[in-house]
Amino acid sequence: MPRIALVTFDPSPEPSPDRDLPVLLAALRETGAEAEAVFWDDADADWAGYDLAVIRSTWDYSRRAAEYQAWAERCGKATRLANPAEVVRWNTDKRYIGDLAAAGVPVIPTHYLAPGDAPDLPDDHEYVVKPTSGAGSRYAARYAPEDRDRALGHLARMHEEGLTAMVQPYMRGIDTAGERALLFIGGTLLHASRKRAVLAPGTAYDDARTAHPGLEPWTATPAERAVAERALAAVPQSPELLYARVDLVDGDDGEPVVMELELVEPNFFLFLHPDSVPVVRDAILAAARR
Repeated sequence: MPRIALVTFDPSPEPSPDRDLPVLLAALRETGAEAEAVFWDDADADWAGYDLAVIRSTWDYSRRAAEYQAWAERCGKATRLANPAEVVRWNTDKRYIGDLAAAGVPVIPTHYLAPGDAPDLPDDHEYVVKPTSGAGSRYAARYAPEDRDRALGHLARMHEEGLTAMVQPYMRGIDTAGERALLFIGGTLLHASRKRAVLAPGTAYDDARTAHPGLEPWTATPAERAVAERALAAVPQSPELLYARVDLVDGDDGEPVVMELELVEPNFFLFLHPDSVPVVRDAILAAARR
């Protein structure tokens, strides 16, 4: 039977916040596979000893982006990595949204402010500021035009750390229709989930917040599926993806647009969709046997 690493991070001293990790480990072990959770930055990990390494919950990567990308390159040379290192490199920098827009995929309009750029901020609508390398709403905040001074302080903090900021209009549709997450396994839609808005007015970029408020199962609409499939088709070189999650919100016209394309370490929300566990398990086993 194959040896499989489910790649995570060390949240010491707390237990892992990845609720799906023990479920997947148990499901794989029940088939006889040798499956174990491995920290991505474990210096003693022998990646060549695994038939497959599946990135699952490496949720500290954005604080160590260069180190993480270098690890993905090394791991991908030692064994089969899902998703591949070239996907990690492309998807961990949210400037990929510009690539999607250039390919005609409907996305949230976005402009980027690197360290040294003039602070070009909207003065006529609400907007969101967040880093191009981030996870779990880290360093993300919502501003009104009159909040310019707070937003400038936010930008200055990110630029001090060498981070490039992205500025997007706040999509008001999220307040009513929420954010939908469509999970694909092997290119096929498996299930969908919906959550309420994360960013509340007046919440500082470094305040604690609930990552998935009001999370619930969702049935994807034909329009949502179509936009998600267009986004996946626009991934450079169309690499083989074991998994992909497409996060959508409604634009001003009520039509879905891509908020994020999660190809590296998305939460699968299997605790909401227990019937999906065997499908994910079998896809992992098939990838490990190739």
